[in-house]
Formats: sequence, structure tokens, C-alpha cells
Amino acid sequence: MTPAIAYYVFLTLVALVLMGLDKLAARAGAWRVPERVFFGLALFGGGGGIFAGMLLFHHKTRKPGFILPACLATVVHIAVVVAAVV
Repeated sequence: MTPAIAYYVFLTLVALVLMGLDKLAARAGAWRVPERVFFGLALFGGGGGIFAGMLLFHHKTRKPGFILPACLATVVHIAVVVAAVV
């Protein structure tokens, strides 16, 4: 595994775990992960985990202000990875 792929896998897993923990916190009324953390993760390559967390945990799916930037960052990073491989 190349370092770049390991980087993306790591950030994706971190983002996915944080989405799950934030969903649990939302249900419990506990402290939440700030959205800027999710946007930062998406910006730096963890968008796949955020997108997967939205689908898996049905979390933040009613917030267009969250969905669009997270999905856009995911598409951009997928394009970067595909361009790097090809």
C-alpha cells in the first residue's frame, strides 16, 4: 500500500468513526463533534468516510449545508486519486 492510499484509508476510517460517535452523541444529547471537524476531514481526504457515515448512520442527511460540501470534497478527492493512478 502506498503512503497516499494509506493516508486516504486512515482519514476515511477516522471520519467514519467520528460520524458514528456523533450520531450516538446526538441520540444521547451529549457533546457533539463540531461540523467544522467534518469539513476539515472532508477537505483533507476523509470525505469518503463522511459520505459512508451519512449513508450508514443516516446522520446529517437533512442538512443541505453539510451534504453538498461533504459530497463535493469526496468527488474532488476521488478525482485526484483516479488521476494519480491513471
